[in-house]
This record gives sequence, structure tokens and C-alpha cells, in this order.
Amino acid sequence: MTAATHSPLFPQVPAVPDSADAVLEGLDPEQREVATALRGPVCVLAGAGTGKTRAITHRIAYGVRSGILQPASVLAVTFTNRAAGEMRGRLRQLGAQGVQARTFHSAALRQLQYFWPKAVGGSLPRLVDRKIQLVADAAAGLGTRLDRGELRDVTGEIEWCKVTQTIPADYPYAAAKAGREAPRDPTEIAHLYAAYEDLKRDRAVIDFEDVLLLTVAVLQDRQDIAEQVRAQYQHFVVDEYQDVSPLQQRLLDLWLGDRDDLCVVGDASQTIYSFTGATPDHLLDFRARHPGATVVKLVRDYRSTPQVVRLANGLLAQAHGRAADHRLELVSQRPSGPEPGYTEYTDEPAEAEGAARRIRELIDAGVPAAEIAVLFRTNSQSETYEQALADAGVPYQLRGAERFFDRPEVRKAGLALRGAARFGGNDSRLDDVVDLPSQVRAVLSGEGGWTIQPPAGSGAVRERWESLTALVNLAQDLAAARPGATLGDFVAELDERAAAQHAPTVQGVTLASLHAAKGLEWDAVFLVGVAEGMLPITYARTDEQIEEERRLLYVGVTRARERLHVSWSLSRSPGGRHSRRPSRFLDGLRPGTTPTVGRSAGSVGGVERGIRGVDATAVPRRAQRTPARCRVCGRTLTDAGEMKLMRCEDCPSDMDEGLYERLREWRAVQAANSGQPDFCVFTDRTLMAIAENRPDSPAELSRIPGVLSRKLRSYGAEVLAICAGQELDDEIAVD
Repeated sequence: MTAATHSPLFPQVPAVPDSADAVLEGLDPEQREVATALRGPVCVLAGAGTGKTRAITHRIAYGVRSGILQPASVLAVTFTNRAAGEMRGRLRQLGAQGVQARTFHSAALRQLQYFWPKAVGGSLPRLVDRKIQLVADAAAGLGTRLDRGELRDVTGEIEWCKVTQTIPADYPYAAAKAGREAPRDPTEIAHLYAAYEDLKRDRAVIDFEDVLLLTVAVLQDRQDIAEQVRAQYQHFVVDEYQDVSPLQQRLLDLWLGDRDDLCVVGDASQTIYSFTGATPDHLLDFRARHPGATVVKLVRDYRSTPQVVRLANGLLAQAHGRAADHRLELVSQRPSGPEPGYTEYTDEPAEAEGAARRIRELIDAGVPAAEIAVLFRTNSQSETYEQALADAGVPYQLRGAERFFDRPEVRKAGLALRGAARFGGNDSRLDDVVDLPSQVRAVLSGEGGWTIQPPAGSGAVRERWESLTALVNLAQDLAAARPGATLGDFVAELDERAAAQHAPTVQGVTLASLHAAKGLEWDAVFLVGVAEGMLPITYARTDEQIEEERRLLYVGVTRARERLHVSWSLSRSPGGRHSRRPSRFLDGLRPGTTPTVGRSAGSVGGVERGIRGVDATAVPRRAQRTPARCRVCGRTLTDAGEMKLMRCEDCPSDMDEGLYERLREWRAVQAANSGQPDFCVFTDRTLMAIAENRPDSPAELSRIPGVLSRKLRSYGAEVLAICAGQELDDEIAVD
């Protein structure tokens, strides 16, 4: 998937290719080899950014258009609804309608729902969306008390057991053999797992993993049903094959039967989900299982500049283990770009402020906010960067937050658009508008309260406006790509995207964990917190776990198209002991470090049938900060919000409520005048800190966290005047 500015939501493509040969136009030699290898087992080893989705969709389309493959007989399987939706869209553009592109779970659920009455009788038990409450109830039934973290971890262990086909009694042995860090005594988890399964049976419900387990059971026990499925699907394509679990592989084997028309695509160097049961062994053992397989290696990187690719290759050159032995040496196909940057900070707030400042500069230089991402190892790191971006006036979006199509305003807008599409001829709002974008704007203005100008407020009000604006932009993209598209076409597109959870792009810097960033890309990427204890994470102890952490950093690096910045901090909080050091993975790659002896070169591109460090300008360290202490009780502060207030959250506040309200009223005027949300002027916590400290000079105001030099120049005079109780007039200068 690529961001909207480089690959629009509705790409401008030529008309549907007029022949099978035309489908092959524009493919490089290796991609063409993938597209034309239509019989027997095929293994595509595809490095990051090498166009694997392009290769396999053109392969399916070429097979369909040439008459070798029947559309209804092809099942393409991937791991996310979004990826499946994108694949279906590309196949439509290539004239290969009718091909099934689904996730493993979606394909299995479809089959299970169809065959359940025949195989078992009655209707399929209800599928629960989230199992964590069931786990909590099972624990309560055993008299076991789990806190929130333990509940999440135990749920994760149960999921791992099911995808690795481990029964409750075998958990202690299986967990020890796999080197898993059990959140409780393994025997206790085994009892919890058994109680969870009993509770599901009592309530007549199934979970996400049961969908695969039950489909496997039906296909194993009922030969007639297995043959019916195999008669339907005769050709299989599996994307992200390095992430297949043993249970998914078992289902795939049952789908195949004794046939071998299978194409798998993957990259062992991007295996980052082993904690869920994923393993690259199926990918690496493919040729052993299928001796006659065609193996194609894609190494031409069309995503990243040579400088980014050099760093990515350098990371893997120091890797060890089986996946490293099969790594691919990428070759950039893009023009030269800037060298990756490396910055060391004294503490995490300083690192967040530094990243926010650089992002602000990029946006001011014309880089769209949606083309920038901040990637971190754990979700707990997000809050500091949210605060820093808000202080810098930078809009952002959290990847992994509430799903776009589940938002109330989006659901309401969908209903209004559907009604207008059905009865638009009787809708007076549409009398004077004929083009699709104008129709969508008219409907959303009337039903959803959407306005051309963003609201002055922030929070929920701004988020609703952003959601509706994303729908307006989507309509503009559809109209540009498909002239003559109707409101009905737009509603159909929304329905398809909702089913695939393929949300339109919301303008804002993306904040995401490295795991959540897999499959995405941006012009500029900030990899933050790249320090020992965080990357690799503290609990990664075995060689296999350390190597997966390295691959996680590799995935982060290869998300960047042009600009990449890597940073770390020496301590968690201001004034803390400088006990951290940069990640070992950067040794020999960043300036001033000793190169590590490299391994032999990785695999080059091609078909098989029957490094040097990255240089960058060193950035001087920031001056060391003094510890941030609570001005009430004197305790050292570590929380970003508490540091902004300069007091503990539960210490008494001496805030001037009247001053705080005057500052909020002033901020609303400033935000309205500049067309920004309120938090881009000052956040609520910054205003609280000002109202508590009541500064009377620029120096005192500048010492309040969140009052950056730019904001001091822009707003300092007015804020000090308000603090002094003055009425603002024309003599107060505004920069």
C-alpha cells in the first residue's frame, strides 16, 4: 500500500488492458517471470518495495485473460482485509473480475457458514469479536484474579496455543520448548485455557481462531465436503507467506489436496509476528516440499532511495540465523536522496520535541503531513509524541485507533449518502449540483453539518470534521479517476471499503508502532527510541528473539521512501541517569561507530528452476537538562503531562480559574483566526501550567513546557498581558 499523494486512492490507470499480453507491459524481467509462471508450485521471494503485489496481481490477471485460469477457480489469500481489498481493486483494473481475494479467516468463515448445516446441523455458533471478556469470566470462574496486563497476556497465550494447535494439557511443555515468557505459571495458564474452552461451549460461541480450527476439522472429517471445496478452487496464491502459522498451513494443505498449483510470496527478513505463531519455515522449506518449484527473487526496490536501501541492507548484513541466510540484497531503482540522519538526545521529551520540530520544518517546506510517520517499538511511547506534535501545531493520527468506518459520524454520513443516491431526484439540495464531489459536499453539509472551513474547536469536533472531509476528498479522487461516476457508485465504493476496512487517508502525521506500520510507506519516517532495552526490547533474550527485533527495525527502515531519521535518548526523563546506549543494531552503520564484520552478500534477483555503513552529518547533543521536580512535593517527575504542569497529578493545584478561562477564550479567537484547531495554539495542559505559574516575563513564560520559541514569539506578548490582567488592544504586537 502506498500513501495517497504517490498512489491515489483511485489511481489514474489506462483503460483495462485489451489483451493478455498487454497485462505484462511495464513489468520488470523478474516480475514478468512471476506473471507467466502459471503452472505448478511457484515461490516468490520479494524484498521490501519490490512490487510483489503488482507481480502477483498481474500474474492472476494474465492467467485469467489468457484463458489458463478460470476466475472463480482462483483463491488469493492475504493477511489483512485492507490488503485483500487492494488486491481485488487491482484485479478489477486489469480486467480479472470474479477472482476471490480474501484473508485466511474470511475465506474459512465463508466456507464454514456454507457447510455447517451439512456437516454438523443447525446454524453456526455466534462468533465473538473480542475474547478478552470471556477469558476474564473464565478466570473468575476459577477464582483467579488477573489485572489488565495479565488478562491481555493470557489471552495472547491462548491465541498462540490455538494457531499452533496446542491443547491445554500440552501448554507447559510447548511454551517451554518455544521459549515463551509465560505471564503466569504455565500450569495455571493451561487451566485457564481449558476453562475458557469450556465456557465457550457453555455459551455456544466461537472465537476467531475457532473459525480456522473448525474449517480444518470439517475438511478433515468430511471427504465429500473437501472434494467440493477443491472442485471450486484449483489455483491458490498466498501473500505474506512468511507470516503463515501452522494452523493456516494445515488449512492450506487441505484446500490443495494432492495438487500443487500454488504460488506463495514472502520475505523471511520481514518475519515480525512470531509471537502470534507465525513462522518463516514454510517459506524457507517450500522448495524442499516442492522440489520442482520455480523460485523467483525480486530485489529491485522501487520504493526507497539508495541511501535508505543501503542502511536496510547493512542491517541485514549483520544478521544471523536461518532467515538471514536467505536474505535478499535490495537494489534501489530510485534517484539519490538525503542520507539517513542520526540524533542522540538527553531524554525522551527532548527526543519528542526534536522530532516534532523537524516534522514542522518538513511540513513548512511542503511535505504533506500524511506523508510523514513517527514509528516506535511500543504503543506506550505514543503519548510523548502526541503531546510534542500538538505543542508544535502538527496534526496527527494514531494508527490502530477506532476504525474509520465504525465512527458514528461516518456511519451517519453513509446512511445520508445512500438515501440521496436512491432518492436524489427528489432532494432539493442536489438540484443545482451535477458533479459527484459537489453532491457529496451538499449531502454532508445538510446531514452531517460539514463545512468547508475547519472548526475552531479541537478534540471530538475536529475529529468529526476530519472524518467527513476524508469522505469529501475520496469523492474528488473517485471523480478524477472515473469521470461520470455517480453518487450510487460512490456509495458502492464506500460499502466495499467498509467491508475491507480500507479507510480513506486522513491528513495528519501517522503515529504507529513498528508492527502496525508493516505494509505501509511514507516519504519521511522518524524511527524513535532506537536504544538498547527498547530495540531490541528488554525481554528479547534468545538469539531468535534478538534477530526478530533486528527484522523489526529493518521493516521500519524500509517504510521510508526518501527521508529517514533515527533517534534515541540517553534517559527516560529530564535529569535522569544517562544509562541508555544506542541500539546495537546501529553499530557500524551510524557515524563514529566501528563497522561490524559483514556476512556474505545476500541473494541477488533472478529465477531459479527444478556492507558498508551509512554516513550522515553528526548532530550535536542538546544541553543536559536538570531534573523536573514537582513544585509542591519535590518528587522527580517522569510523566510528560506532569512535567508540563511541574507538579504531580494528585498534588493540589493553585491554578487561577479566571485566568485559565480568559486564556481559553483568547486561544479560541487565535485558533479561529488562523484556521487551526485549538491545541495547535496551546494545549489545555499548557494553559493550565500558565494559569498556575502566572509568569510575568518572557523568561518565565519560556520556562513552561510547551511554550516553544516560535510560540513565544507569536503569542508571548498577549499571554503575558492576559496574565497581568490587561485588556488586549491594538498596541499588543502579534508576530
